[in-house]
Amino acid sequence: MEWTLQAEPEAVGLSSRALARVDGWMDRLVEDGRLAGLSVLVSRRGMVAYARCTGLADKARGVAMAPDTILRIYSMTKPLTSVAIMMLYEEGRFQLDDPITRFLPCFRDMRVAVGGNRGRIETAPAMRDITFRDLLTHTSGLTYGFMNTTLVDAQYREQEIDFQTAETSLAEVVERAAALPLLAQPGSEWNYSIATDVLGHLVAVISGQPFEDFLRDRVIVPLGMEDTGFDVPAAKHARLAANYICGADGALQLIDDPATSRYLQPRRVCSGGGGLVSTTGDYLRFCRMMLNKGELDGVRLLGRKTVELMTTNHLRGDMAAMGQPRFSESSYEGVGFGLGFSVMLDPARAQIVGTLGEYAWGGAASTAFWIDPAEELAVILMTQLTPSSTYPIRRELRSLTYGAIID
Repeated sequence: MEWTLQAEPEAVGLSSRALARVDGWMDRLVEDGRLAGLSVLVSRRGMVAYARCTGLADKARGVAMAPDTILRIYSMTKPLTSVAIMMLYEEGRFQLDDPITRFLPCFRDMRVAVGGNRGRIETAPAMRDITFRDLLTHTSGLTYGFMNTTLVDAQYREQEIDFQTAETSLAEVVERAAALPLLAQPGSEWNYSIATDVLGHLVAVISGQPFEDFLRDRVIVPLGMEDTGFDVPAAKHARLAANYICGADGALQLIDDPATSRYLQPRRVCSGGGGLVSTTGDYLRFCRMMLNKGELDGVRLLGRKTVELMTTNHLRGDMAAMGQPRFSESSYEGVGFGLGFSVMLDPARAQIVGTLGEYAWGGAASTAFWIDPAEELAVILMTQLTPSSTYPIRRELRSLTYGAIID
């Protein structure tokens, strides 16, 4: 139902002729061999005005990309986890400036990297504890092992701090991460990190429920996201897409076969930062809830003021000024960060068409979404090409989409 073309574009202020350019763009990406297949959905004023699939979900088996194709959304998991923790905030369980040591004593007495060489890190004491807001805004001082830029992320790799591959428990991986130095003083820099995985663990500790159960019972099921979860049930295995990488010769190479993928089995560690699979239609339901300020089809997850707080910039300026000028294919000049979402501050500085106050995020396999409250717009891009920096397809789709607005 969510996929059905519900309105003619002109009825919601979009140009059919301009949206037809998206068809050609999608087809060229597949014909040129850059993507195996992709789906694009554009919703405005509560109506789906454009929805199309092209190419293949699985090249080896000739399976077409379809409305019900299940895809790895990786970091597009983060907004759902952020909603989950903010539901507990609304219950009065914590304040944003509370130290997380209130619930996770393993983060007491943290050390911060201040130098070092040849694998030896010099550290100084953290000036304060990490807070909930630090985690939600990626200013906690935590990092990711895959960054490959610092001695700290090298330790993450050595200690196998990886919530995607761990086979122990969510609590155990968080505790091992807490034993390593921080990259920066809490609150001082924006650094993309495992912070949202720590938030997933906090959801479990505060609620008394396993994180995956809370997310399912309080977010996924109430929103009617029927194909979203941390694994793919047996009855849906045939719908899981393959994941690819661009090889040295420019050709697509398989990196996760849907016939043998780890997503076919329940996970020991459910990653709040990147563990979910979903469909375009399911993710639209999440976007609609956010556009509706916390409510969908009579079910309210969050209050209006909480959604407004989450989608407001919480940084001192933009992300570039806070320490990370680029991530993936995007420049972060003119882009801030809220509680779980990037937030557009200045399209001119960002050098991309957009609207003040729109919010967004994407996933490692080149999936993306953005929500523009002023234009009552939600756009979803689904494909499976890792990493997301391979081609600037998200920026291209923004140009195509905003170019279709005619009122």
